[in-house]
Amino acid sequence: MALGPMPGAAAQSDWWTPTARPTPDSGINVTGAPFQGTDAKGQVRGFVDAHNHLMSNEAFGGRLICGKPFSQLGVADALKDCPEHYPDGSLAVFDMITKGGDGRHDPVGWPTFKDWPAHDSMTHQQNYYAWVERAWRGGERVLVNDLVTNGVICSVYFFKDRSCDEMTSIRLQAQKTYEMQAYIDTMYGGPGKGWFRIVTDSAQARQVVQQGKLAVVLGVETSEPFGCKQILDVGQCSKADIDRGLDELYGLGVRSMFLCHKLDNALCGVRFDEGALGTAINVGQFLSTGTFWQTEKCAGPQHDNPIGLVPAPNAQQDLPAGVSVPSYAADAQCNARGLTELGEYAVRGMMKRKMMLEIDHMSVKAAGRAFDIMETESYPGALSSHSWMDLDWIERVYKLGGFVAQYMNGAEAFSAEAKRTDALRDKYGVGYGYGTDMNGVGGWPGPRGANTANPVQYPFRSVDGGSVIDRQTAGQRTWDINTDGAAHYGLVPDWIEDIRQVGGQGVVDDLFRGAESYLHTWGATEQHRAGVNLAADSTATASSAESNPFTSYAPGRAVDGDGGSRWASDWSDDQWLQIDLGSEQLVKRVTLAWERAYGKAYRIEVSTDGTTWQSVWSTTTGDGGLDTAQFAGVPARQIRVHGLQRGTQWGYSLYDVGVYST
Repeated sequence: MALGPMPGAAAQSDWWTPTARPTPDSGINVTGAPFQGTDAKGQVRGFVDAHNHLMSNEAFGGRLICGKPFSQLGVADALKDCPEHYPDGSLAVFDMITKGGDGRHDPVGWPTFKDWPAHDSMTHQQNYYAWVERAWRGGERVLVNDLVTNGVICSVYFFKDRSCDEMTSIRLQAQKTYEMQAYIDTMYGGPGKGWFRIVTDSAQARQVVQQGKLAVVLGVETSEPFGCKQILDVGQCSKADIDRGLDELYGLGVRSMFLCHKLDNALCGVRFDEGALGTAINVGQFLSTGTFWQTEKCAGPQHDNPIGLVPAPNAQQDLPAGVSVPSYAADAQCNARGLTELGEYAVRGMMKRKMMLEIDHMSVKAAGRAFDIMETESYPGALSSHSWMDLDWIERVYKLGGFVAQYMNGAEAFSAEAKRTDALRDKYGVGYGYGTDMNGVGGWPGPRGANTANPVQYPFRSVDGGSVIDRQTAGQRTWDINTDGAAHYGLVPDWIEDIRQVGGQGVVDDLFRGAESYLHTWGATEQHRAGVNLAADSTATASSAESNPFTSYAPGRAVDGDGGSRWASDWSDDQWLQIDLGSEQLVKRVTLAWERAYGKAYRIEVSTDGTTWQSVWSTTTGDGGLDTAQFAGVPARQIRVHGLQRGTQWGYSLYDVGVYST
């Protein structure tokens, strides 16, 4: 029996069909009404792409990504190659770096599309608006458009037609995203009528999804935000620059952000890239900062990506005479750079503005400190949008209330990783996302082949069952996920069907709950309120206090609200700091800001009478910095931090202790 729209679909107004569309244009090749409303539990339905780059053709000097997601002149103008790629791609330098070979290809886009877009072409437009429309029709309901650029890549790339200033590019990409919304609105009769809706809060996003449309969230992924680059380890921005930058981005509608990306900057160290691309980026790191990546032995089980050591001659030739990319010790796999003082200020600034922090691309050292800060405030706005965080930290994200998406890997790899973390999603009751990273020069799933045992069979139904999806056609080219792989954004529904064939319905069901989970994290971030510190200015006593004729290390220094003062004990293991809250309170969380003299093994004890003590939390693996002890709520008047084993030769020393009922 031939597939057709589900019964009842024809009775609805075809609000999803535009009254006007550019002629000619790409096909959508989906029939049936986009689903609207919520499920029986009142939750929105649909997929979330937590990481995409709709406007990166405007980045990197404007000539790295060829083609545009839309054009007032139509598809032939939007989907054409960069001028220097004619006649045979000989000057497609970035193709040579990222794909290998000589970069040669047929530059003609519309209408033949002989060689691009393709799953392994990093330099050609994949986000044409009609292809995004097909993904929406196939069930995607939230799309995060990360405004992206890199000033160093721009400066060293041979071809450009605009400034390399990162913030200038970010502003332009935001403007172009709003222009794309207006462009689509025009097809549907005017402002607000199109399916592509930029949203600035979670309630607005929910309303858009309930209408059956696509909620578009603006994020930022750039290497030197607010001008915060570093030169020879000296930051080139100030706290005032960070505040101005965050306020400007928030005003543009940005609600999520990376603080570092590809290159170390004045805010944080990055997670390394691998292979030849890693070598090329390390060259860029030197050209931007005056230093190559620096490594050290990892302090814990988490580690950064293996550093790129494969030669990249086209990039290495840009190094000054006598300078070469260093070699690295095999047992030193972590970036020595973490979250700087300015980086901590930026994290707290984002929290103040209720923005979500992207952990991906942060070094282990930087991400660990960012987690520590968010945990002390129980701040849920943590995102891992495309598998660039150490995967052993997924539960740490979920504990905060954050959201996790996986990079758009092939169906086998995606399904395997989804199943590896399935128990965690069940534990925390969350859905799953994907990060396509299209136009982000990362590479996308190749074809599994038409002869595989379980190919995608066309046409197929959308996950909700209400639409029928056939092979996608643009001009003279028809794409098939089995033989072309994920060549462009319109093949996202086909890729999801491929996952269903390989990984089963359970993986797809988790993805279909992704939009709800993402919006839940966003809403919780917006509603977050800093808890009241019950310990502030309370009476504090201790087993001992280090004697110093010039400075007081009295117990009260840990609860005086001054981050520069501290309590310090004598230099022996069995020591404690006790805080009297003045009256019995419900206590659920204790935060500790350690000086260098920290506790390796210690426990949190509570009492209602100061005599009988109950241990409610303990650790034997303390590593200093910021610690957060969370436990089931208990009534307590007295709180005691009881040190059992020191982490250093000194005693125990705490800048601040916080006690919270939330």
